[in-house]
Amino acid sequence: MVTLAEVARHAGVSASTVSYVLSGKRSISATTRRRVEQSIRELGYHPNAGARALASSRSNIIALMIPLRTDMYVPVMMEIAIAVATTARTHGYDVLLLTGEEGPDAVRRVTGSGLADAMILMDVQLEDERLPLLRESRRPAVLIGLPADTTGLTCVDLDWSATGALCLEHLAELGHRDVAIIGEAPAVYERHTGFAERTLDGLRARARELGLRVLHRPSEGGYDAVAATLARIHDERPGTTGFVVQNEAAVEPLLAILRQQGRAVPEDVSVVAICPEPVATQGSVRLTSVAVPAQQMGRNAVERLVAKLDGREGEDVVLITPELTVRASSGPAPLRGPNG
Repeated sequence: MVTLAEVARHAGVSASTVSYVLSGKRSISATTRRRVEQSIRELGYHPNAGARALASSRSNIIALMIPLRTDMYVPVMMEIAIAVATTARTHGYDVLLLTGEEGPDAVRRVTGSGLADAMILMDVQLEDERLPLLRESRRPAVLIGLPADTTGLTCVDLDWSATGALCLEHLAELGHRDVAIIGEAPAVYERHTGFAERTLDGLRARARELGLRVLHRPSEGGYDAVAATLARIHDERPGTTGFVVQNEAAVEPLLAILRQQGRAVPEDVSVVAICPEPVATQGSVRLTSVAVPAQQMGRNAVERLVAKLDGREGEDVVLITPELTVRASSGPAPLRGPNG
């Protein structure tokens, strides 16, 4: 088993310096800290959690609040959670996973019990009821998501407004003038979940600037729900030639229904998705998409949280720039609408 003294020799520092890096009791230069952390990783050093907690008055645990709701795409949530857990482990922290829909009660439980040194919150709503308690607790915390008011908070997220705008710009450049947005399940908008609301705001704002007509319709996942949503869109906007889909569970049903209706993708209809790369690349059509950078969000959240725990402050809001990858599902708008 690797010892603390061996880590110190490998990093070229004293054993006390390694101890301070692990405990956070003293300020250590960024260069020295990185060298020690690199030696810890290379040697596979695992400090005794109990001893560290006693020495530092820390639990060395990060609480990750990730409500697993039926209307959310769980694989993305779990990919973020795995990135949080693996990144936290490289910094010597374990992760306590809180998956219930407890809201403020979960925050009270963590802050009142000393279960964790810090918190990461997911599924952030614009007016999230957990935030007043979080601000009052003074416990280090990072949000993966952006509420309406970020004052006093540290947040990491994809720039969802820019994501929506980017999707619309791509379709506009291809000549599409009528665009329908197949969104998340209705409950996601009823909760005013940040990522969904901000994407919609970005789409609508860019549509006004470009003179496009957009129609947003939430949808549950599954074939029947998507078929009903698509029928409604065709009734209201029969000239629709472009779709933006922000609902992973709706992607394959949409493509299947379009095929059954004889609407070719992308010759008759273009589809742009906001989804993880596997959803975009492994379906019946390789989708033009903006990827959800789940791993990057998880890693960035932990890095910001560790910096706060170590007394190092940085940006309060970190927004990841979206990137659109063009694949086989988008092309020039037809000269006439699919029903024209």
